Amino acid sequence: MQNPFESGHIKNYILAYASVVVIMVLFFIASTLFNDIEEVEKKVFDVNISTAVETEKLRKNIVEVNASRFKLMKQVY
Repeated sequence: MQNPFESGHIKNYILAYASVVVIMVLFFIASTLFNDIEEVEKKVFDVNISTAVETEKLRKNIVEVNASRFKLMKQVY
């Protein structure tokens, strides 16, 4: 095996490394240019207590409806 420093092949290794770095930099620049940043709307939550009470009533009604679908057996086997 020959020493790349003595045979002059080191120039090829440096060019290959530099070309990989240049390609990585170009991809980075392209990804930052074409990346559109979208505005995200701020979400506002209602703190209205009356709706919270109504939803609680609806949950209780749903639980009652779901509970009536199944009947438990009187004896355990």
